[in-house]
Amino acid sequence: MGFVTLCAGLALVSGCGGGGGGTTGFSSERLPDRLPTIDLPSLPSSDPAPASTTASADGRASSCPQVVAWPNEKLRTVYQGGHDGEADFIVYRGEITKLSRECQLSGGRVLVKYGYAGRVLLGPKGHAGSYSLPVSVKATDAYKAQIAQDRMSVRVTVPADQTVGYFSMVRQISLPVRPGTRLEDYKIFVALK
Repeated sequence: MGFVTLCAGLALVSGCGGGGGGTTGFSSERLPDRLPTIDLPSLPSSDPAPASTTASADGRASSCPQVVAWPNEKLRTVYQGGHDGEADFIVYRGEITKLSRECQLSGGRVLVKYGYAGRVLLGPKGHAGSYSLPVSVKATDAYKAQIAQDRMSVRVTVPADQTVGYFSMVRQISLPVRPGTRLEDYKIFVALK
């Protein structure tokens, strides 16, 4: 009886810590690999969809390209002039905290509506006001060849008496899909540069 109780206790404790390989430890940053889908017949189109990709009656894809922000590209720290790398001279740090996407198949293309959200945290040399974060986006196909790119700026306001300001952006991109490839092998990289 004691052994069974010990095993049950260990099983309960081992499930509590969460974690799992590859996460940052913040569950709010982890997005599902796929959006919920409904299995309905495919839309007729002039171009056949890739062998491993299907669409619902409204054109929503049952799989979608991944939207990725690498750890070293989802953060941008700005220092006071002449003090790069010195923590006491940080003006602000911008970071992407959430990513999302949904897609629609049409012929031999996929329309990806993707979004990203984040925040600007003031450092010791920062103050309330408006800041601009440069964002770079690139898309790659299943063979890792770049097939699209975009650059933009996101305006973030840190209100008076606050040390943080939030931002979000939703954009669309249309990508060609090669026959025989899987949508989940295509990637959209978002970076603060």
